Amino acid sequence: MKNRLNNAVVAITGAGSGIGRALALACANQGAKLAISDINADALQSTFEAAKAENSHIEVTQQVLDVSDKQQVSDWAKQTSEHFGVVNVIINNAGVAVSSSVESIEYADFEWLMNINFWGVVYGSKSFLPYLQQASWGHIVNISSLFGLISTPNSSAYNAAKFAVRGFSESLRIELMMSNEHITVSCVHPGGIKTNIANSAREGKGFLGVASRMSTLERKQQFNDKMARLTPDQAAEIIIKGMLRKKGKILVGTDAKWLDRLQRLMPVGYQKIVKRVFR
Repeated sequence: MKNRLNNAVVAITGAGSGIGRALALACANQGAKLAISDINADALQSTFEAAKAENSHIEVTQQVLDVSDKQQVSDWAKQTSEHFGVVNVIINNAGVAVSSSVESIEYADFEWLMNINFWGVVYGSKSFLPYLQQASWGHIVNISSLFGLISTPNSSAYNAAKFAVRGFSESLRIELMMSNEHITVSCVHPGGIKTNIANSAREGKGFLGVASRMSTLERKQQFNDKMARLTPDQAAEIIIKGMLRKKGKILVGTDAKWLDRLQRLMPVGYQKIVKRVFR
């Protein structure tokens, strides 16, 4: 199990920063061949160089990619298969955030987020699936979130996408258990991770509760200082361990574990707790 990634071909979206970059470096350390992608060319190049520095013996390809573009993702999957001859793992990691109340969020922002956070996962899964079917073993890793387990105010679009990723992944996992047992699906639910997603989140016009009484900078600082407890490297280690153990649900961080438990114990009642916290 420990050497399963050695010489395996791993494709990762959103590999330019955060968890995606950490996953790329961790896979490189274990001897995997990498196909990395990101919409930010400079960040992608940085990860490419870091992966080669981590393990100079591995092969790495890079592709500037917009995961919301179905054709781009399909072409990348085909190119990856043709280049390496096989693909074992696709990690659908790319994601963005929007902070706004339902009343105030613009449709354009909602659609922008869904196209990346949900459709990007669908495109990645479907585009790589035929190539995983041809391999001796395969794995689809879809990054959901703590907010694919519970909902909070001012994050309706993000909640919608991450809950959708969870449902999509669980259904796909069952289908492949029935038709392609050599392919595993894992849905990952990270809690607070020290990435740039909060800093780069789009801001809507309206907020409710605590968020409405804090500036944009204060909200982001509160997330980074109080909620983001794990580093991307720590998150990547947990994800890879869960993947190697073929876990269907991977909880990353103590906060994700506790809130998952809370939601299962109080599937509706937890909302009252969230209301008190945010009020």
